[in-house]
Amino acid sequence: MSNLTVAVLGPADYAKDLGKKGTTSDITFYNMKKGDATVTLIEPTRYPEKLSSLFYAISLADMVLLVVEEINANFGETVLMLQSAGKSKGFLILRNYITPDQIAPLINGTVLEHYEVMEEDPAVLREKILDIAGTFTAHQNVTGTGVHGAVPIDHHFNVKGVGVVVLGCVSQGIIKKHDLLKVLPTEKTAQIRSIQKHDDDADSAETGDRVGLALKNIEAEELDRGYVLTNDPSMKCSKMITGKGQLVKYWPAPLKEGMVIYAGHWMQFLPARLEKVSFENDWRMPDITLSLEKALVYPPNAHVVLHYLEGGKLRVVGSLTLP
Repeated sequence: MSNLTVAVLGPADYAKDLGKKGTTSDITFYNMKKGDATVTLIEPTRYPEKLSSLFYAISLADMVLLVVEEINANFGETVLMLQSAGKSKGFLILRNYITPDQIAPLINGTVLEHYEVMEEDPAVLREKILDIAGTFTAHQNVTGTGVHGAVPIDHHFNVKGVGVVVLGCVSQGIIKKHDLLKVLPTEKTAQIRSIQKHDDDADSAETGDRVGLALKNIEAEELDRGYVLTNDPSMKCSKMITGKGQLVKYWPAPLKEGMVIYAGHWMQFLPARLEKVSFENDWRMPDITLSLEKALVYPPNAHVVLHYLEGGKLRVVGSLTLP
């Protein structure tokens, strides 16, 4: 059993009636625990102002809780982000007399069509999520060995008497106390001094666990959000990536070389220039080469979400599957 992470997409502070508030920035974490079952709730605090806020919350999630107050551009953009990120498990809460029949045409054929519609009762919802967490086991990344671990950093800081601490979710594999990890995309390494999971000390953590890691041999100033701590030799790190794209159905025209888009993977949201775009029969399924200002860290067969911040109301481009 491992920690269940749920993206809560709705009104600000909606998750406060479900869990205990934790770290707050452009994404806000809440925690729930019952026996051995643990849940991390994440809200995109700065969305819709910052599209990256929505991406981060969705990227980390095993499941989604989507609260629909109005059928508007933000709802449509959230649906496209969930589709591009492939988040197929979740709940829908409908407010303001919105009915399932009203949103059905908008979510049919998307990952949301199998979301369970729930009544808005925080106590019932909380118990439902905790029950799922009680039997949840995060699947190993298809490329993971189950031995080598990876932790994308979402927050980092100094703690008096402890030293450098990073927060993140184990994206694949297992990490253990005293492990020596690469700090990608840098050339540095760091050693795990201690591990905490939901404020409890632990000797190890596995896929899905939300962790706080005290590190040795590195300074907080040498870290950044999106950096990946890993001992996985198959992890890739490159400023040039090529893969198979899939554009959202509402994207109006073929992508053009020279466009600047943003590549989202784990806790990375990086500007990239389209160096090459080609397709055979369907321009919505192009082969894409991107050059990035900073190296992207990713495992084999990674799934990247593409964004275009100059796109007005349509800012989600689609996805890119890397070899």
